[in-house]
Amino acid sequence: MIRTAFLLALLAAPLAHAAPDLVTVSERSGFQATGRYDEVVRLCRAFQQAYPKQVSCFQFGTTPEGRPMLALAANARGTLTPVAARKAGLPVTLVQGGIHAGEIDGKDAGFLALREILEGKVAPGVLDKQVLLFVPVFNVDGHERFAKWNRPNQRGPVEMGWRTTAQNFNLNRDYVKADAPEMQAMLALVNAWDPLTYVDLHVTDGAKFQHDVSIQVEPVYSGDPEFRKAGLALRANVIADIAKQGSMPQAYYMSFKETDDPASGFVDGVSDPRFSTGYFQLRNRMAMLVETHSWKDYPTRVRITHNAVVSVLQQVAAHGAAWQQAARDADARATHIAGQPVALTYRTTDRTTMVDFQGYAYTRTMSDVSGMLMTHYDETQPQVWHVPLRDEVVADLQVQAPGAGYVVPAAWAQMVAAKLTQHGIVFRRLDKAIDGAPVQTFRAEQATFAATSFESHQRLTVTGAWKAEPRNLVKGALFVPIAQPKARLVMALFEPQAPDSLLAWGEFNNAFEPKEYMEDYVAEDVAREQMARDPALAAAFRNRLEHDPAFAGNPHARLEFFARRHPSWDERLNLYPVLRTDVAL
Repeated sequence: MIRTAFLLALLAAPLAHAAPDLVTVSERSGFQATGRYDEVVRLCRAFQQAYPKQVSCFQFGTTPEGRPMLALAANARGTLTPVAARKAGLPVTLVQGGIHAGEIDGKDAGFLALREILEGKVAPGVLDKQVLLFVPVFNVDGHERFAKWNRPNQRGPVEMGWRTTAQNFNLNRDYVKADAPEMQAMLALVNAWDPLTYVDLHVTDGAKFQHDVSIQVEPVYSGDPEFRKAGLALRANVIADIAKQGSMPQAYYMSFKETDDPASGFVDGVSDPRFSTGYFQLRNRMAMLVETHSWKDYPTRVRITHNAVVSVLQQVAAHGAAWQQAARDADARATHIAGQPVALTYRTTDRTTMVDFQGYAYTRTMSDVSGMLMTHYDETQPQVWHVPLRDEVVADLQVQAPGAGYVVPAAWAQMVAAKLTQHGIVFRRLDKAIDGAPVQTFRAEQATFAATSFESHQRLTVTGAWKAEPRNLVKGALFVPIAQPKARLVMALFEPQAPDSLLAWGEFNNAFEPKEYMEDYVAEDVAREQMARDPALAAAFRNRLEHDPAFAGNPHARLEFFARRHPSWDERLNLYPVLRTDVAL
């Protein structure tokens, strides 16, 4: 691959002595265009060359198509490694661009902000009090799927990358399951640096209106209740900062409750852990989602993204020490979460506030193309929409944390251990077998497989409950203590009904697929023998036939009624292969 070879050659090339050019293709074009990835490689090295004591350019991963994943670390005092940052006690702010590589504002805005900060033109002193990690492009292979109109509902740049990776993963659905090599590299970066604040830079799709950006932060509605104060302060302060600079920010995702109907208003909520703003609060860290509006032109969007990045750095410089302590306190509280109710999902109540939203005049007419109502906006006529906002968010599914932790039987340990390691979760392997271990099991009363694939997985939903049931464990099983800072993340991975658990993503589907069986004519004989031997069972069968029409009309269910009572029935079918325990093993 010629371009890949060129990028790697750039990384390996010796530093030139001439003053490096730190201006992007985008800036030179008046923010009409954006550069290719070779520009990121060049700028990464050029910043290090221009500011060798303040900036480090390094590779933290390699994409499936062989491209280097690059990051810049910046600090005024030369604190440019994870070890040095921890020793100095400095908070780390990770700013990530191009997770959806067509939404590339963050790359150009980030380079501009970094240069201006280093030149002392904006936010003086912010790099004295934190380490900035800047990932210009997360989805590098998607960035190089470069073409016009990759984003047909977005105004600029002229050409841009693609939403998904070369393997067609949407990285902002991958934080917990971490299938993509790019995400695994990002999590390794996060584990090494432990950023206090993770800033995820996007461009939102949607309707046409005047508002230009949404700023969402967690923890605000979810995660450690006390730590939410820090998240709320970060959100409020950044919104105030960029509003002073002419933006019209909102604190919720500006997507209508009912698609294409402005009158339906908006609903705020909490993202699941597959998203950045659903993931980092489970680690007791802050995540900010910056969503500029796709119908604003590229110069406007880059300016707003630049302002948001600068504001975050200013806020961390001013409050980072206190927020860092708040995060450490949340870590400490998480180690004592055993036995407490923990929310796995959240819901938005029906409480509604009417808000004035700055939109445009619009009409809704029936389309002879689609056959449905279509909305058409007139951007020459600003209009205030008086619409409902639902933004009261409360805990929904809550589960009591185990008294000691979770146990993964040895047969599943290799797969699960790899996932735990990716997330930096503490676990240990049992060095001996345990007979009759005091554990709880979850046997699914109903297991439903999704009809279609999603992000390369066939998802699974289950109903059931944990019940005490001693089990024999062989050597090599995993014990995952709940007493650790990432306790909420542990529960998000292991509680079977959590929305992004390993079970929900289909990692244990084999355990819910029947494998052993008896022929129908054998089952028929078994049924007659059981009823002859047990009149109560025969009566229960007849009662079920009389009162359950679906059962009565399903020959296989009728035979299974008896097969379940035969010694050959697989007692592990629908047994979730993760256990809970209230006793450390």
